[in-house]
Amino acid sequence: MSKIQVLDRSGKRVSEVSVPKEIFSYPVKDHLIYEAVVNLRANQRRGTASTKTRNEVRGGGRKPWRQKGTGRSRAGSIRSPLWRKGGVTFGPKFRSYYYNLPKKAKKNALRSAVSMKFGENLMFILEKIDFKEPRTKEGMKLIQKLKLDSALIVDNHQNRNLFLSLRNIPRIKAVDQTHITVYDVMNYKWLVLTKSAFESLMERLK
Repeated sequence: MSKIQVLDRSGKRVSEVSVPKEIFSYPVKDHLIYEAVVNLRANQRRGTASTKTRNEVRGGGRKPWRQKGTGRSRAGSIRSPLWRKGGVTFGPKFRSYYYNLPKKAKKNALRSAVSMKFGENLMFILEKIDFKEPRTKEGMKLIQKLKLDSALIVDNHQNRNLFLSLRNIPRIKAVDQTHITVYDVMNYKWLVLTKSAFESLMERLK
């Protein structure tokens, strides 16, 4: 059985934790990771882009000139899409980009992402992170001691001081253990979990 190292706040190795083979030896499936990332980004789109058709543009109710005898081409409205300040043909309208990905595909995509981080030795567990008060300075000290240049740190949302201490640090993101996504795992170099977050993730990926 594979093992993952547990570090303290100073970056020293304290112990090791055995990890289930079915999760951390899961084959990396690029197509599933791709589908999960595209799904998340699509569901975050607002879809508020909108243009007006010729019927929605104000004005243009009167025929600009008579049908025949002027020598000019026929025209029925000054709000025709062919005219300046006219409507837009086939322009974007309000729509939802939301769609569901199968639960099994989501789980296997996250398995693939976690397995990839583990295989590249870019993942470890932190024994405990407790800050007496929310201070970015303390967060920076932790990041520097752990030598993290880009990291996703996963913990319980009740550890409010940790989340507030890390939220203004560039290339560092702290998320609740129930909100970890494939996109976040792939978007940051390191994956760092507390013990409780690690246990929660294992339950989720079983």
